[in-house]
Amino acid sequence: MKRPRKRAASVAVIDIGSNSVRLVVYEALARSLIPIFNEKTLCGLGREVQSTGLLAPDAVDKALTSLKRFRALCRVMQVGRVFAIATAACRDASNGPDFIAKAERICAVKIEILSGPREARLSALGVISGIHHPDGIVGDLGGGSLELIDVRRNSVRSGVTLPLGGLALQDLAHKSLKRADRIVREAIDGVPQLAAGRGRIFYAVGGTWRALARIHIIQSGYPLQVMHGYSIPAAEALDFSRRLRRLAAADMLADIEIVADARRPLLTYAALVLEHIIRVAKPKTIVFSTFGVREGLLHEKLSETERNKDGLICAAEELNQLLSRSAKHARELISWTDRLARVVKLRETEEDRRLRHAACLLSDIGWRVHPDHRGEQTLSLVVNGNFGAITHTERAFVGLSVFYRYAGLSEENQPPATMQGLLTPAQLERARLLGAAFRVAHLVSAARPGVLPATHFRSQGRKLMLVFEHRLGDLVADRVGSRFRQLARLIGRAGSIVRR
Repeated sequence: MKRPRKRAASVAVIDIGSNSVRLVVYEALARSLIPIFNEKTLCGLGREVQSTGLLAPDAVDKALTSLKRFRALCRVMQVGRVFAIATAACRDASNGPDFIAKAERICAVKIEILSGPREARLSALGVISGIHHPDGIVGDLGGGSLELIDVRRNSVRSGVTLPLGGLALQDLAHKSLKRADRIVREAIDGVPQLAAGRGRIFYAVGGTWRALARIHIIQSGYPLQVMHGYSIPAAEALDFSRRLRRLAAADMLADIEIVADARRPLLTYAALVLEHIIRVAKPKTIVFSTFGVREGLLHEKLSETERNKDGLICAAEELNQLLSRSAKHARELISWTDRLARVVKLRETEEDRRLRHAACLLSDIGWRVHPDHRGEQTLSLVVNGNFGAITHTERAFVGLSVFYRYAGLSEENQPPATMQGLLTPAQLERARLLGAAFRVAHLVSAARPGVLPATHFRSQGRKLMLVFEHRLGDLVADRVGSRFRQLARLIGRAGSIVRR
């Protein structure tokens, strides 16, 4: 029986943005952040700052009311530590300091008013937290500003902030799309952070750009509904942005029910900004990230050792600890498949190995589900999991590896064709091979620790053998042999069981 885990102190971020005011509570300050509560209010603090220099009175009242609720929620949830930040509207408005003073009295914490470069840096750290080895330009589009910054793996360069957030642009242009187009063109041209974007990835951060991604997912019939990591070729994103602008010109955006009413008018401005970024930076792909300033703020507070950990492996370890019958067994499975890969000389890249290890950690998380549905339910849990540092293709690979572990490899129990379609034939075959290995390992060990280390692989020519130490001889059975021979066939070998 598992011992209950000692709960780490929860942590919350209150994010006072130009468009929304949001509270996110995370289970703990960790490499893989697990949100346990998330609420926002679309207040529109920045809607008149460019024209009047002031936060609108009704927006201020709405924001302060939301902050009172957020503070009460933090008390009810017994949050260990609360961080609060404010962005473009509060730093640009002349009555911003007065609003912040009132907000600090309500929240009972110091609110950090982020400078433009600081906001850009935190956005980049958020992408580093949520994307494995990013390489490209991060663009964080809020209500009041657009931050642009270059990121390569864990390295962040200097950033720039531009007054091109949806509310700010709408205000500057007096709701004229023609005028807005000119403003964006003049602001974007010559920005050095975009000059380095050619042929790389543009990471789109911010709620309005995520709304664009949501529309694209639905219209394209894409099989996953996960925003984070959703990618579109730049040419396709450019065409989509232009089509969205045409819909706006024809007053047809009101029919888009999947986007909040308060955000809907800003879609056109977000599409306009994205269109000009693609024109100037010439990236190869647009990748949408749900990890941004809040996650970057917390990532910055981790030790260097924690920051350097693999976010996917940390998330898989967490799920393994929570849901598997034996967390230790899953770690033994990693070593067991390492030995298999070494003996059969399986060609693996560093990324292949990383995904195999993640799949091992997740291979037993569906054991409580009814046997008839373990495959599909576990597949859904993995591909829709609320964690980062994994692409959609990688989600499908890991999810299908565990699906095949539960459902088997027969034609009668195949995963959805749409999910298979996310992988190349070679990736799909590798997922089947890994699922077959899991089927052998879990049948041999009953998911208990201490068994797999006593089994060994031996190769002789085209023959692959699974060798059982003498003390485990009684575990050998026809079913074990049948599954191992199936695994060997997928590797291109003949398989047999040996008692030592």
